[in-house]
Amino acid sequence: MPEPETPEPWRGSGATKGRQIGPLAEFLILEVTSQSKVYKQKLDRLLRTEMKIRPRHGEFEVEILIDLNRDYPAIDLDNVAKAVLDGIKGAVFFDDAQVMRLVVEKRWAESERVLVRAWPRGQQA
Repeated sequence: MPEPETPEPWRGSGATKGRQIGPLAEFLILEVTSQSKVYKQKLDRLLRTEMKIRPRHGEFEVEILIDLNRDYPAIDLDNVAKAVLDGIKGAVFFDDAQVMRLVVEKRWAESERVLVRAWPRGQQA
């Protein structure tokens, strides 16, 4: 992951927020689904109105942390990951084929959310 810098405040409101910390793009989505269109719509609105992120060329690393309540219906990590990558494609990078390293983790929590971090490969601490 990139070197820690002073993070900008979260932008957006409600169920979808984002911010940049140097080269790191970070998104918080208070909904877990395997439907690409949900993430695409939520992130598109955020990126058009609140953030100044433009897609970049080159290789990327992406970390997706999925928090689920134990009572939440079973969901496959790979389906959520694909939906999230489709949601940030065209904003952070041009194509998800640019992702060279992908870490996806499911954690038990009080409520559902997805935290996404993406950064150019090689810009780590």
